[in-house]
Amino acid sequence: MRYRVLGGTGIEVSTYCLGTMMFGAVGNPDHQDSVRIIHAALDQGINFVDTADMYSAGESEEIVGKALRDPRRRDETVLATKVYFPVGGEGPNRGGTSRRWITRAVENSLKRLGTEWIDLYQVHRPDHRTDIEETLDVLGDLVSQGKIRAFGCSTFPAEQIVEAHAVAERRGLRRFRSEQPPYSLLARGVETSVLPVAQRYGMGVLTWSPLASGFLTGKYRKGRDVDMTSGRAALHPHRFDPSLPVNQAKLDAVEELVALAEEIGCTLPELAIAFVTAHPAVTSVILGPRTMEQLEGLLKGASLTLTDEVLDRIDDIVPPGTNIYPPDGVWRPAALTDPALRRRPTGERAAAD
Repeated sequence: MRYRVLGGTGIEVSTYCLGTMMFGAVGNPDHQDSVRIIHAALDQGINFVDTADMYSAGESEEIVGKALRDPRRRDETVLATKVYFPVGGEGPNRGGTSRRWITRAVENSLKRLGTEWIDLYQVHRPDHRTDIEETLDVLGDLVSQGKIRAFGCSTFPAEQIVEAHAVAERRGLRRFRSEQPPYSLLARGVETSVLPVAQRYGMGVLTWSPLASGFLTGKYRKGRDVDMTSGRAALHPHRFDPSLPVNQAKLDAVEELVALAEEIGCTLPELAIAFVTAHPAVTSVILGPRTMEQLEGLLKGASLTLTDEVLDRIDDIVPPGTNIYPPDGVWRPAALTDPALRRRPTGERAAAD
């Protein structure tokens, strides 16, 4: 396993990062089995583990904590988690990136993880309600207190990454050291600005969903029925319903990518992960297995190197900077979901009285 420095922090992380979203109620509810998978990944040279407080309402963090209970394992593992989404009940002030919530959420995460520090603490999504200076200020305080070693952002648009760095420089605050965007063969939109901006600011990049919610596993193929009653298809039917044009476009691209993978002698998942790994902005690719078999299958392609010719062929199938589907379909920015943010009061809409 190769290691790369995370965003100028001096922290070396494996090129593969173990994502743990599928450990807990939404994926693998067996804690002992999930711990075995985590240990197997660590034993194979992965030293980077990513979770979030909202994964299975904190259960994923608890599982990771069990897996890293041995002080030696904890010391050798770069541990990342995230904050933003509401956790632990209903009501106001139970989410977001305010000082009030972050100072509470980090303590809850430390307790669930059973550790004294978090190596990389990430803002899970932008928060339009909180001034970015407020967020950077509290995160910097947590570094000073030794509760976190560094902090980053996740699924931020390029313009908000730029704003955060400008505020940090102007106010003399610590800055985001990493970004965690969705990136895959079917979702290349981040190549347009997010990845170049991350490179410009020397940020580490750990990407999620390299298998495009399962479409790049080979499980979903054109002309085959999709079971819409279980798994991810049941949770998010709009992402998998083959009658929808956006899903037809994914299936069309998958057929061409399967043919390319067969031609060069690898599997579709191996092709998909090797593609993301090859981008010079990418520090680490998050793998999100649910079972030991899935982990073993993903690790088999670790030594695959894609030639320029193969990458050119991929560009012909899915052009650079192109999203065949919205990669973060579950979450949308408030500017799109809250009508009040894009509509003036009725009495102020006309150009003249």
